[in-house]
Amino acid sequence: MSRVVVTRELFGLDALHLPESLQEAIEHGEVFTRRWVVESILDLVGYTPDLDLADTVIVEPASGAGAFLGPIAERLSASCRKHGRSLLDAAHAIEAFDLLEQNVERSRELVTERLLADGWESSEVAKVVRGWIGQGDYLLTDHADGTADFVVGNPPYIRLEDVPDARMSAYRANCPTMGGRADIYVGFYEVGLRSLKPGGRLGFICADRWMRNQYGRNLRELVASRYSMDLVLVMHDVDAFKEQVSAYPAITIISNRPQGEAIAADTTRTFGPEQAKTFLTWTARPEQPQVNEPSYHAARLPHWFAGDDSWPAASPARLAMLEDLSDRFRPLADEATGTRVGIGVATGADKVFVVRREDADVEDDRLLPMAMVRDTRTGVIDWHGTYLVNPWSSNGNLVNLADYPRMAGYFARYSAELRKRYVAVKQPDRWYKTIDKVDHRLTARPKLLFPDMKLTIHPVLDEGGLYPHHNLYFIVSDVWDLRVLGGLLLSKVAEAFVSAYAVKMRGGTLRFQAQYLRRIRVPDPVEISEHDRAALADAFDRRDARAATTAALSAYGLTDLPE
Repeated sequence: MSRVVVTRELFGLDALHLPESLQEAIEHGEVFTRRWVVESILDLVGYTPDLDLADTVIVEPASGAGAFLGPIAERLSASCRKHGRSLLDAAHAIEAFDLLEQNVERSRELVTERLLADGWESSEVAKVVRGWIGQGDYLLTDHADGTADFVVGNPPYIRLEDVPDARMSAYRANCPTMGGRADIYVGFYEVGLRSLKPGGRLGFICADRWMRNQYGRNLRELVASRYSMDLVLVMHDVDAFKEQVSAYPAITIISNRPQGEAIAADTTRTFGPEQAKTFLTWTARPEQPQVNEPSYHAARLPHWFAGDDSWPAASPARLAMLEDLSDRFRPLADEATGTRVGIGVATGADKVFVVRREDADVEDDRLLPMAMVRDTRTGVIDWHGTYLVNPWSSNGNLVNLADYPRMAGYFARYSAELRKRYVAVKQPDRWYKTIDKVDHRLTARPKLLFPDMKLTIHPVLDEGGLYPHHNLYFIVSDVWDLRVLGGLLLSKVAEAFVSAYAVKMRGGTLRFQAQYLRRIRVPDPVEISEHDRAALADAFDRRDARAATTAALSAYGLTDLPE
């Protein structure tokens, strides 16, 4: 018994019985793709009349009114004429689905009209069209894996809250990539990719949020591990649909083969049918690594970005640079150089633990000097006298309050507040601990500190003596001269990594969290020339980001920094 049949039985679900609310959501969520966009996708996946298309299978998972099916039928018809095939030879060449009966009828009428206009016999047309286009829920229909040469379309835009619980549970059971708050289109990607033959290609125009959001993690892992991301054409400002929608669309072409060369492209609002033709011409010219036209920019990458972490968002030229650096250099956090990225201590109750000396009557050795974000604002440490009331011993154990009566009295005054914290509820006998342990070795070590949120990258050197607060990230290293590393990290090259991967806040503020800092690639410190080392250290000391960028470009072997 197939997976899908089991799913239906488990959830007692009739795939074609739609509650009125879902029917309305589907109708309102239909977004019709302009013809030139459809033609571009068909060209990009290679569905062209010069092939004997009667011997191929193309799938359209959500046909709507036939925006894709019309051009597909025309190309299939032209191919049959060119290769001397009858229309009945192509009886299994198209598989199209739609949940709404009226859409199935509209699609059938459209395809029938196109084929009759091309001179095919009405009896043959009626037979193949009824077999090609049927009513069904693509995510719950029993598809044999590895049977499709092409999967193309514009997956539906349906809000999760509009999908009844039983149907959503069935979707999730059949599509493991649909975790968390995953949008419906994630399932369309998964089922479409599973259905591809070796070498088969999927071409969707769809929201590109899955490439960066948490809900797309499983789909990113699937694509990166089993398929080849061949092309991403971002079309956020393009008039790609017949209605105005804010969908952040991109055309993605994915093949069932090992990852090969990839194309990253971005467009402006002036991108249209003629520009699409010139872009398609460029994609067929491998000798041209990049193209910069007023309406689009594109670059060839030796491969796409690996893993299930957020994929970068940047201009095609900058993506090409980042991939080149990722291929040539090691990560910032590296066991070979003993370089580590971490975050400062979280307490769960800063009002109690983070104090000025005069505000906490505790033993002197229980006050740990703490670096705060405000201490880093000028680019050099300007300590404002903040301390951590420190319940941890130098060996990493929680101290016995009986040994510190003044600190015991201090914590007792805030006992109710401290005991409410999750960490205290979980371990009531350790109610006065901070969320994170204090690693006393870190206090004395020189370290680069990074405020969590900043418009530009902002490394600050603590020569030793302060412990970072949890709004600060830190870098320590056994090998690096931290002034040289600070110069690299002050540069726009390092910032380009963070900017491509990080969540951007309102006003363009970047998050300089450990997960993004670890994305930065750096040269081997012993391979940086003395001249570049001196220039980087000097630029860091003077807080000169422009000079740091110039020296960093030299250290990376780059001539410029793409916009």
